[in-house]
Amino acid sequence: MHLRFYINEETDLPHIYDHGVREHEVEEVLHDPIREAAGYNESTLAYGKTLGGRNLKVVFKEDPRPGSFFVITAYPIEGKALKALRRIMRKKG
Repeated sequence: MHLRFYINEETDLPHIYDHGVREHEVEEVLHDPIREAAGYNESTLAYGKTLGGRNLKVVFKEDPRPGSFFVITAYPIEGKALKALRRIMRKKG
């Protein structure tokens, strides 16, 4: 899996850093998402848990290159969204 990240123009770093998320965490979620849903403008939302136990939402689009994704943003899931994700996890077993 090859990932490209949206870069914050002010910091010249991946935008995910603004939310305290690192590249390897995004890859962990995309490798085995708990749930995927359609997002806006042909994006996809992936919800999942990192190996470190963090629950994240990743917004991405498929790149033209097979097996490659452009990650727009990713951030920790909290509140009602986290409760909903936990319900889904329980149902999956």
